[in-house]
Amino acid sequence: MLVYPDPVTSDVTGIVIERVGYDHPDIVALTAQVQAYYEQLYGGPDTTPVDNAQFSPPRGAFFVGYDDARPVAMGGWRWYLEPLRIPASRPAEIKRMYVVPDRRGRGLARLLLGHLEASAGAAGADAMVLETGQAQPDAVGLYRATGYTDIPHFGHYACAPDAVHLGKLLP
Repeated sequence: MLVYPDPVTSDVTGIVIERVGYDHPDIVALTAQVQAYYEQLYGGPDTTPVDNAQFSPPRGAFFVGYDDARPVAMGGWRWYLEPLRIPASRPAEIKRMYVVPDRRGRGLARLLLGHLEASAGAAGADAMVLETGQAQPDAVGLYRATGYTDIPHFGHYACAPDAVHLGKLLP
């Protein structure tokens, strides 16, 4: 468990990030919220196949961010095992990154993203990859602002016309 202080540029005082199983009740509840959000944006839920075991060490990790014991954010990574056309040998894929609506715009997503990158990097990842959509300009903006660039399409939404595929090499 990590407790983060308040950086000058954000409002994340007292945020606690804990590693949990993908089947943890708080993750189940937040996943239902993000799926409802996707239904509003895209007309349906995210249909990417997800297996709980993919987010358990050593295959990956999943985290929940708490604000005063309230789950307000989540995100995880799993090893991406299919070939990618990027200069990386051990990429990790970011999945289910989400911040509840009343906590957006305060730096929590950036904090969680940094935590995912650090966790995956410590486990041996040399790159992070993700799929998002054009209907999520704030998410795309966050990723681009933190060094993610367009990469060749991959994964479940490789043929989706509005999908955005991004990646970042880790130090």
